[in-house]
Amino acid sequence: MLSSMLRTLQFCLFIGFIGQASAQTDNVSDFKNQIQPLAINSIVLDIVSKGSTAIAVGERGHAFIFDEQASPQWKQVQTPTKAHLTKAFLITPQKGWAVGHDATILYTHDGGRTWLLQMESEEIEKPLLDIHFFDENNGIAIGAYGLFFRTQDGGQQWVAEYHQSLLFEEDIDYLAELKAEDEALYLSERSTLLPHFNRVIQAKDGQLVMVGELGLVAVSNDQGKRWQKMDFIYEGSLFNAIYFKESLFVMGLRGHVFKADGAFDNWSEISMPVTSTINGVMVKANDELRLVGNAGVIIDVTAEGISTLVEQRQGENLVSIVQDPQGHTWIAGTKGLFKQQ
Repeated sequence: MLSSMLRTLQFCLFIGFIGQASAQTDNVSDFKNQIQPLAINSIVLDIVSKGSTAIAVGERGHAFIFDEQASPQWKQVQTPTKAHLTKAFLITPQKGWAVGHDATILYTHDGGRTWLLQMESEEIEKPLLDIHFFDENNGIAIGAYGLFFRTQDGGQQWVAEYHQSLLFEEDIDYLAELKAEDEALYLSERSTLLPHFNRVIQAKDGQLVMVGELGLVAVSNDQGKRWQKMDFIYEGSLFNAIYFKESLFVMGLRGHVFKADGAFDNWSEISMPVTSTINGVMVKANDELRLVGNAGVIIDVTAEGISTLVEQRQGENLVSIVQDPQGHTWIAGTKGLFKQQ
């Protein structure tokens, strides 16, 4: 069992620059002060785009919508939280969700212009790190220490799930012994032994792939109700994944990027030009991948696994990358949003 100190260190390498503790949610009357002229230059942790809509989210509940005709092109909008927002998802250009610290889940029905709080719990004290919807009603949200919630009604209700199949065998045995001896301690330990679930994506034929801490790569064929943990060649944390050209690419700590065939059986490591943690990825127009990561690295990777360092921006960590509705590339990180030329 990996020590809690080492697990915390690995987690902080990914989101340490924003702090693991969430900002406390203020009274609703205080949210009018959330709109700030320089918010666009603060920490932005995710950007998503669908159809004519692009939204971005970040620290202190900050959210932005893209308007090519406006100046600046990204406009901050108010949200009902001051928890750090880590990930966003659009099921249609109008309907979407964002997740963050304190198990926060927000919903928008108008392309990010307004947001509704669906869930938030300071008692949980754990961040949600990703969210995925299969249709407008059915979705899942995942996060640190095995946080996992499911909705079947568009987020009106979120129900917690515990996926014991993703524990290590020794932890399963340990919990079984503990449950027989001390129920309260069992429940406490149970809430911390699962690895961090960092990213979930849809691959081929509706199959889900989830990656996370301790080299976690798991697949599900039933919308995440049951998971199979794959044998993997690396024990470090993985922070992103993408299904591209009939292959699965996963990436994470210290520049480790791996590629598997369509059956996810044969893994090979891609030689990278840097050892910086990789956080974000998108498919370029020329059918290459563009990756971004800590230490300001921007890297292209071909379908064959050949990598090239495109740029390195000093003094910032890059977390997310996306194309806006007009085809421009935007990158988010510790210094906000910028358009890549």
